[in-house]
Amino acid sequence: MWTGGSLAFVLIGASGAAYLYYEHLNGNITSVSDDGAGTGGFSKDRAINILLVGTDKRTGKGNEGYGDKNSAGHADTTLVLHVSKDRTNATVLSIPRDLITDIPDCPTTQEDGSEKVIPGTQRTRFNNSLGQEDRTPSCTMRTITELTGLKMDHFMVADFNAVKTLTSAVGGVDVCLAKDIKDPDSKLDLPKGEHTIEGEEALAFVRTRHSVGFGGDLSRIELQQQFLGSMLRKLKSNDTLTSPSKMIKLAEAGTKALTVDSQISTIKKLADLGAELGKFDTKNLTFATVPVVDNPAEKVKATVVLKEPQAQQLFAMVRDDVSLSDVKQQKKKEKAAEAARLKGTKAPASEVRVRILNGGAVAGSAQETLSWLQVQEGVTKSENAGNAEQPLAKTTLEYGPDEADQARRLAEIMGLSGAALKPGKSVTNSQGVPAMTLTLGKDFEGAGVPLTTPAKVPEDVQKATADKVECAK
Repeated sequence: MWTGGSLAFVLIGASGAAYLYYEHLNGNITSVSDDGAGTGGFSKDRAINILLVGTDKRTGKGNEGYGDKNSAGHADTTLVLHVSKDRTNATVLSIPRDLITDIPDCPTTQEDGSEKVIPGTQRTRFNNSLGQEDRTPSCTMRTITELTGLKMDHFMVADFNAVKTLTSAVGGVDVCLAKDIKDPDSKLDLPKGEHTIEGEEALAFVRTRHSVGFGGDLSRIELQQQFLGSMLRKLKSNDTLTSPSKMIKLAEAGTKALTVDSQISTIKKLADLGAELGKFDTKNLTFATVPVVDNPAEKVKATVVLKEPQAQQLFAMVRDDVSLSDVKQQKKKEKAAEAARLKGTKAPASEVRVRILNGGAVAGSAQETLSWLQVQEGVTKSENAGNAEQPLAKTTLEYGPDEADQARRLAEIMGLSGAALKPGKSVTNSQGVPAMTLTLGKDFEGAGVPLTTPAKVPEDVQKATADKVECAK
């Protein structure tokens, strides 16, 4: 809602009035620190990761009637928005609230400016990462990073009122029901068919779960993804973007409804971020739910755990900026070129000469890899060359023109993808002979652990696209 001149300052008239309105909107924004849990802010030259949290804290007029009115709230609905580096596509990962995970220690800035470390909790529900034990959104950011390996650039937190005010500001969201729904818990009462909903009715729609699917949180997530896809289509429609009155209403509602991190606490910063988020086509936005299974430790099923290896494969795709939507032709060409690097003859392991650098992996990783390569894989012409000059996000193998066969063999041994292979030049090792350079990046998880990113979404991952209309069942 921050794109396309969305604030419509031209309506304000005189520049002085425009400035006053600008300051008024700035005054609406509530922000809190990310306590160092994020990257420090998005950048135009890399992918963007934003944590979106819907809290079930009963703040705001009319919400006390939903029960549990004194609760500090939880991370009730959690989404990770990943926008690709080239801005052609985006992925939204839904994190089930009842997922059993580890919440790390969380340094948190107090109201007086002092810092308090909120102790972490092992093997607990994900939704306890916010609100409980005085945890702030920065704690949810840290939990997401530990769970997925993705570091967040920013966060936005919405309460019940955000759903009500934003849907009204946009003029309602179109939804479709495949059956009549009457849910006394969420207070949703709608007949089968298509509807345009806003306000209290929209809140009831995103809260209902007993009346859709299997009646659990995973079914509600699927419903919310359909709702968000429809709302995004409405936000990016000409009907909205060309309506100054709607854009003003959205500016008012958005600045009042959301709590954001202090890195995007002004209209200018939000507009800069919005300009980047607005570049991808809605048809290339894919919703995916983190794959889970019922917790085997419970007799009465109330929580879930990650379904492996599908969960790690999905996380790897997002970390490596692989689109879950149809990849554009250019992307296909790049993937084909990367795959071609792995094809061809492979040198014997005993002839592979490589220097190993630690470029951001856990301390000791270079020596661990060296021992593994020499003792278990027969790569005896290898050496530990210490630390790289600069850390790398991803592991790379640079090789010279005459070392392609060696690179292919080492890639096979290490489980490296074609993207990790970097044709370049060889360097001289400690023996005075040419050698390749293997730099272990932050993605390195241990000797023998493959680093190949999946090329397609794992089976059994719940997935939907933002441009497709679906009816809730």
